[in-house]
Amino acid sequence: MHLLEEDQGRCVKADIISTVEFNSTGELLATGDKGGRVVVFQREQESKNQPHRRGEYNVYSTFQSHEPEFDYLKSLEIEEKINKIRWLPQQNAAYFLLSTNDKTVKLWKISERDKRPEGYNLKDEDGRIRDPNTITSLRVPVLRPMDLMVEATPRRVFSNAHTYHINSISINSDYETYMSTDDLRINLWNLEITNRSFNVVDIKPANMEELTEVITAAEFHPNHCNTFVYSSSKGSIRMCDMRAAALCDNHSKFFEEPEDPSNRSFFSEIISSISDVKFSHSGRYLMTRDYLTVKVWDLNMESKPLETYQVHDYLRSKLCSLYENDCIFDKFECVWNGSDSVIMTGSYNNFFRMFDRNTKRDVTLEASRENSKPRAILKPRKVCVGGKRRKDEISVDSLDFSKKILHTAWHPSENIIAVAATNNLYIFQDKVN
Repeated sequence: MHLLEEDQGRCVKADIISTVEFNSTGELLATGDKGGRVVVFQREQESKNQPHRRGEYNVYSTFQSHEPEFDYLKSLEIEEKINKIRWLPQQNAAYFLLSTNDKTVKLWKISERDKRPEGYNLKDEDGRIRDPNTITSLRVPVLRPMDLMVEATPRRVFSNAHTYHINSISINSDYETYMSTDDLRINLWNLEITNRSFNVVDIKPANMEELTEVITAAEFHPNHCNTFVYSSSKGSIRMCDMRAAALCDNHSKFFEEPEDPSNRSFFSEIISSISDVKFSHSGRYLMTRDYLTVKVWDLNMESKPLETYQVHDYLRSKLCSLYENDCIFDKFECVWNGSDSVIMTGSYNNFFRMFDRNTKRDVTLEASRENSKPRAILKPRKVCVGGKRRKDEISVDSLDFSKKILHTAWHPSENIIAVAATNNLYIFQDKVN
């Protein structure tokens, strides 16, 4: 594995990466940050003289997606931070992506221009409108080559549909609709219609004092356009079928692992909250991430997860201090590799974890400046709890909780991963001979 993206020095809050997403071919990779910017990286094409150099990602387009706003009715500041980016499948030469902050989803078109029209009839070359009386002849405009320009233009703005903060967006497999999810409601949109959406889930109680759980994430099934799941802060996942009723308040399946009473503690409810839910590419499995574990569920078995992976079990004894410094509320994401055989999720100290579902082997890797030399090989890391520390191990007491990997992405078909460590994007790939 090697790193392709260098570090840019000290961290400014606006530069903290808040989402990472490959498009459906893996040729493009988008990141969103707390400053409301979207940066799109494009993969270099293979050159004849250096066939192994393919895979470098370089900046393709940078644009300001969201601006800070102020809600005067509620006296609330609306942050510009990009919460999620989702690519639409490519239909023509242009690329489309959805990006959202807490309140507004935008559809962006990213297109290339390398020709410009010259020879207008009604205006001069500098753009001034000509007096129609002076036009005596018609000219046929010609296209002249120009330097390649990549333009990002907002095509749709979907706003005013959420009372609470949007935590996820998901594009349906019909490629006509998508859903946006906040703490209490899920809305279904048509990609062409911006002024109305349909509310498909509403868990808001009549009396807000009776509120016991919130929605934390939601995703459409990869190939059944009527099915979606949403996860809750109580550690449960509900699967809904939009064919059954217009309002999916009654779920068709309910996935939840019964709690072991012997493990019950003050923190049980907080650490069981699900921060991310992802369908496998095959559509057969569901992966969920809570504070300490990643679980894989079979859609045909609701009673318990098929597999449970401990991400950082050594933090069980540290929950008290993690609660005091608010880290216990961190929302880690999880991703599948292209063949659904390996899963990846982040941890603290710039560590990220990979679990091989077939061999049951797992590895801890670190994304940091020390090993960010291009073509550097990543060494597995180990954390020791108490007792004697071996030479290459790191003690649980010396972990840096301010360095956390919340957002990762995996190339849809190759072993290329993108890891966001605060304001740095690391791109690692399988070693090429």
